[in-house]
Amino acid sequence: MGNNFYRPQVKRIYTNEQIRATEMRVIDEEGQQLGVLSKEEAIKEAKSRELDLILVTDKTSPVICKIYDYGKFLYQEQKKENKKKSTGGELKGVRLKYNTSPHDLETKAKQAIKFIEKGNKIKIEMVLRGRERALQDFAREKINIFIQIIEGAFPISREKDIQKGGRGLITIISKK
Repeated sequence: MGNNFYRPQVKRIYTNEQIRATEMRVIDEEGQQLGVLSKEEAIKEAKSRELDLILVTDKTSPVICKIYDYGKFLYQEQKKENKKKSTGGELKGVRLKYNTSPHDLETKAKQAIKFIEKGNKIKIEMVLRGRERALQDFAREKINIFIQIIEGAFPISREKDIQKGGRGLITIISKK
């Protein structure tokens, strides 16, 4: 018995002579349908254009093939996979300190606005140390000023109200 370890499924792309179907619906590089052709006719047409015949799907009858540059096709498939993996709506963090100056607040707010425009949520964290913990009202006011700067760009909604966290105060905001 062999080891049963996980092997990810890799989608195999069949080209030219690797395609087993005898008849196929062929689409050219501009997306125009050339109709149903035999395997030999389709390969001959692809070679005349100096391109490859690529199997798009074998789930239909007849199968669908595309005359296209193989390298470009692989690149576009890879881009599609990467787009699926990267989903918008990540949680980005902005850390403020008790004595952050108003100018620095504006700079951090501009960065936060860029994050929100991309569809991300923002976790605003106000770090409080030592005696700063006794002045939480001032810290809450500073977070509200930061949120008002962001609201100047576009409306936002508070996912989570200002709460005590491990090191200070935390809130989460996102685009309305």
